[in-house]
Amino acid sequence: MEYTEKLRDCFDEMVVYKDLKRTNFFSTLSLPAFMRDWLLKKFEDEDGNFDKDDMVRFVKKFIPRKDDWNAIKNKIVIEGDTVKFLAKVSINIDIKTGEVSFSLPDFGLPFKETIIENSVWDQCKDDLVKGQDIWGMVELGYRSPDDYDIEFEYEYERRYSKAKNSKDGKIKLVSFKNFCPYNINLDEYKDARKEFSTDEWLNVILGAVDYNAAGYSDEEEKLTMVTRLLPFVEKRLNLIELAPKGTGKSYLFGNISRYGWLSSGGVMSRAKMFYDQTKRREGLICGCDFVTLDEVQTISFADTDEMRAALKGYLEQGNFTVGDYKGVADAGMVLCGNIRKEIMDRDGYSNMFVELPIVFHESALIERFHGFIKGWNIPRMNDDLKVSGWALNSEYFCSIMHELRSDMTYRSIVDELIIVPDGADTRDTEAVKRIATAYLKLLFPHVQNTSDISVREFERYCLRRATRMRDTIKYQLGLLDVEYAGKELPAFEIREVG
Repeated sequence: MEYTEKLRDCFDEMVVYKDLKRTNFFSTLSLPAFMRDWLLKKFEDEDGNFDKDDMVRFVKKFIPRKDDWNAIKNKIVIEGDTVKFLAKVSINIDIKTGEVSFSLPDFGLPFKETIIENSVWDQCKDDLVKGQDIWGMVELGYRSPDDYDIEFEYEYERRYSKAKNSKDGKIKLVSFKNFCPYNINLDEYKDARKEFSTDEWLNVILGAVDYNAAGYSDEEEKLTMVTRLLPFVEKRLNLIELAPKGTGKSYLFGNISRYGWLSSGGVMSRAKMFYDQTKRREGLICGCDFVTLDEVQTISFADTDEMRAALKGYLEQGNFTVGDYKGVADAGMVLCGNIRKEIMDRDGYSNMFVELPIVFHESALIERFHGFIKGWNIPRMNDDLKVSGWALNSEYFCSIMHELRSDMTYRSIVDELIIVPDGADTRDTEAVKRIATAYLKLLFPHVQNTSDISVREFERYCLRRATRMRDTIKYQLGLLDVEYAGKELPAFEIREVG
């Protein structure tokens, strides 16, 4: 069966026709890939054609720009209408008052100006409590200061009597519908993977994240590219990537998945990353699958020592303490930066981490990053690398990766297959196993026990790549701190399971 036909047969409605090579229509809309593919799925026919005018009308009506926010407020507050549109929503439950409010971070609408009433909260809370930022179709209305009639008086006095401004005018959530238009079935996804060879599956993955597999010159380029997806499928996987400009780091981490967060430049504080004591609100690390610090050389930290201490604790154990608040999260941390040609040409055998901000110039912190991605093995973006053809829906694929994060089957397989040498450093062992597990989930999701994968494939695509990624961290630690100099990664082997 021809590859495209096999893809459409196995994944049916989860396949869309992407044509990024020939048109810039979607780039002019400034939509993330997961939302673009959701639109394609909504408007495309069986041949991949869609009515551009119909889609434009839908986008204008339901996907407003930041510049439209005042017009939306006028409709809601002044004209008394309700307005529906797609947006990213954050929820806050006030511990002291019991008041539930929401924010629209992309439009600058803060919690203090909103409210979710009891009846609405009961209808949509199951969707809204799933994360810090949830995409969905929101319907907004207005509760004016005079709109607290007798019917609501008792309930408001009971729930919000401690709130100073509970009877101020506020924008209210009238309804909410989760953005995901289908149920994710992991078993069906795993079964579909069985129909593809490893090389074909690499092509499937690349197409799902908007890249054309035919544009890569060899398997190493493809594998390095998909390595960026490892934190999408594995909890608390921490990576560093240095790469030449124009290799698509920002695009992949910032546009493909609605579960991640990309921060480019500016100031990063402990409050924003972990917990804001003033607002009593958890930070980025608590609501995302991964947090990527892009253009890391241009990021400054409000308090270097404070951030370094918080990072060391979190990267090691997955928990953090800010004041008297103790938090737990499972987001991975990814550092992305550019690299100078003279350093890149040494292929990892010169001090690369001088490129990082001073907060990361400490071996104890760097050791907590599991692996390094050699971004110079990824070609610079060009038209030949843009997907043009049938491919997996990005929104569907990233939802699958999000679900795979919680599947512990793969780690148990890795634990059974890898032989840990005597005296192996615990951090090295955990790093290698965690990266190997992520590769197994990404490349071989159908594997449910050790007999489902050959020793050769596991060694080539999982263990060998994991040890190489960790070995680069190990070598750089030796350049950064004499205590680590000359310490090599132990030789991990694979157990024959009969």
